[in-house]
Amino acid sequence: MVILVGMGERMAERFLPIYLLALGGGNIAIGLLNGLQNLLGALYSFPGGYLADRLGTKRSLLVFNLLAMAGFVIVILIPVWPAVIFGSFFFLTWSAISLPATMGLVARVLPQNKRTMGVSMHSLVRRIPMSLGPLLGGAFIGLWGERDGVRLAFVAALVMALIAVIMQQRLIAEDDSEHRSNQRSVAEKNPLRLWKEMVPDLRNLLVSDILIRFCEQIPYAFVVVWCMKVIATPVTAFEFGILTTIEMVTAMLVYIPVAYLADRSHKKPYVLATFVFFTFFPAVLYFCHSFAALAVAFVLRGLKEFGEPTRKALIMDLAPENRKAGMFGLYYLIRDVIVSVAAFGGAFLWQINPATNLVIAFVFGAIGTIWFALRGRDLSRAELRS
Repeated sequence: MVILVGMGERMAERFLPIYLLALGGGNIAIGLLNGLQNLLGALYSFPGGYLADRLGTKRSLLVFNLLAMAGFVIVILIPVWPAVIFGSFFFLTWSAISLPATMGLVARVLPQNKRTMGVSMHSLVRRIPMSLGPLLGGAFIGLWGERDGVRLAFVAALVMALIAVIMQQRLIAEDDSEHRSNQRSVAEKNPLRLWKEMVPDLRNLLVSDILIRFCEQIPYAFVVVWCMKVIATPVTAFEFGILTTIEMVTAMLVYIPVAYLADRSHKKPYVLATFVFFTFFPAVLYFCHSFAALAVAFVLRGLKEFGEPTRKALIMDLAPENRKAGMFGLYYLIRDVIVSVAAFGGAFLWQINPATNLVIAFVFGAIGTIWFALRGRDLSRAELRS
């Protein structure tokens, strides 16, 4: 399911800024799309966790997949940029709304000393479509142009999502009745009550993560614009797909060894390394004006996934038992609502100057990294066993 839905999503979604420009939208429309991606991801994360606790993994994922398919249909049928923005209310939600259900499932079926590896395997599988999807999407644009190519990519996304729904309903086992009953009894629909159960260590991780995501999201939607429109030697859509593949392959190569080590030691050093890679990407990108230089920058961008599964596993470690999906959703609700401001603001910083956008992103990353270095903490092995 993750491969099929993700493949379609990445074939089309990665080139949405270029598609918006082709439909007559400007930089503000791109910033609006990026901000919505963060805001909607935030607003849907907590309901995603709550529904996962209430309905079980199989039923909740069916609902989430149908929402994504509805968004694909809107963009296919109505090729104007406001329709793309409206459709994004549906198809941009899939990753965020389904993640708490997936993480809750990992936490339930794996022991604590295997959770980082479990989350890493999920992240590894996700990177297959994230690496191949933009490559295929770039080929579609090369064959049929920026407008028709992206629309046809959405058609492919719809077909693959439909296949995923059918396979999901056949292959994912139902939650047993006892577990579902227990989860319903502890599912918390009030985020304010759940906030009180968030331990200080998890709150410190949240603060640093917010600052790091400011670093990522301020330039996020404009990375493709920088590569294809701004630099001295712009790359083609297919070459940008290759760059994204380089990023994802790099991430996939580090997942398993890092997970193996993190499950056997403290998680903090690996999360801190991830924050360092996040911080330096916009600074390095500023000096990249050719495909060869960009390839180096995208290796660095792939290394930002160095400790991402470890960070997710740390969230699950620090979350209370029987509330892990809900707490995971609350964490992302708070983080992405705040970070959506950075995504919107990135468009205005880009209007001033692309360099301003990239420098401000680097500053936020540096602050977040220092915060986590000083205040971040993970659980000792004795605490995990208890």
